[in-house]
Amino acid sequence: MAYYTDRIRLPAAAGPERRDALFRESSRDRLERWALGLAWAAKPKRLSGLPALAKMFLSDLVGGKDALPDPEAALDDPYGLAGIAHDLSVPRLMAAHRSGLYPFAHVGPIKWWSPPKRSLLFFSQTHIAKRLRRQMRQGQYRVTFDTDFDGVIKACAGNRAGRWHVTWITPAIMHAYAALFDAGYAHSFEVWNDKGELAGGGYGVAVGNSFVTESQFSREDNTSKIGFTVLNFHLAQWGFAFNDGKILTPTTRDMGFHEIPRADYLTRLAQALEQSDRRGRWQVEADLAQVADWQPQQS
Repeated sequence: MAYYTDRIRLPAAAGPERRDALFRESSRDRLERWALGLAWAAKPKRLSGLPALAKMFLSDLVGGKDALPDPEAALDDPYGLAGIAHDLSVPRLMAAHRSGLYPFAHVGPIKWWSPPKRSLLFFSQTHIAKRLRRQMRQGQYRVTFDTDFDGVIKACAGNRAGRWHVTWITPAIMHAYAALFDAGYAHSFEVWNDKGELAGGGYGVAVGNSFVTESQFSREDNTSKIGFTVLNFHLAQWGFAFNDGKILTPTTRDMGFHEIPRADYLTRLAQALEQSDRRGRWQVEADLAQVADWQPQQS
């Protein structure tokens, strides 16, 4: 496999007016995000971290806004909090990812995070459920890369069935990662149903020889898992070292992700950075039937 299309000239970025309209957050949505975000932060298990968070805010007011924080000096409570993010430009975001930091915040200023344990997928350990393999063979969906990044990140920020709408993907985050996509660093996967509708997807950032998964969404059963499996298949075939899922979830655990200590992660990230950044627009090079037959432990 050619692994990626770095020789293809990047298409022109989406017009700012279109993105402003697509990424706009209504006053009602903003109020809801703040109310639910504050409720999320006020859960008993998170209250113990508020003094350290307040101390960090005060320290930030004094100075030190230009340098990225040390990921190894991140707090244990709040879990992995490393600093306050003031700059989400392409150079700063890539520098953060290369140092093992990522931005996140439901409310208030965006913050840098570096959790004590990192969730990684080593592709030989990928698990594909039998039900998912059967679904991929049914021909109901097709998967693309880098076809509708803006639509994917907007959907990732949207409501989830059966869940409170607490999102960290704010308009500022959407614009920042859309700029990373325009620069060829961020990538999306799209899952289309037989009506040509966007049924699922996700996005992330290629960092040297590693990939950082940012978020996913599903509008139909298992569609994000289908797209994510296609992504991981291609990353494995293209020689990537691992997929960084950041925080372990039940879904990613079931797919083969597991936690490693931050020091181990940072060592592996440094090794991944010895490879060139894989910029450009990516293309799917295998159909779903091929991916459904993938035996990761034999890769």
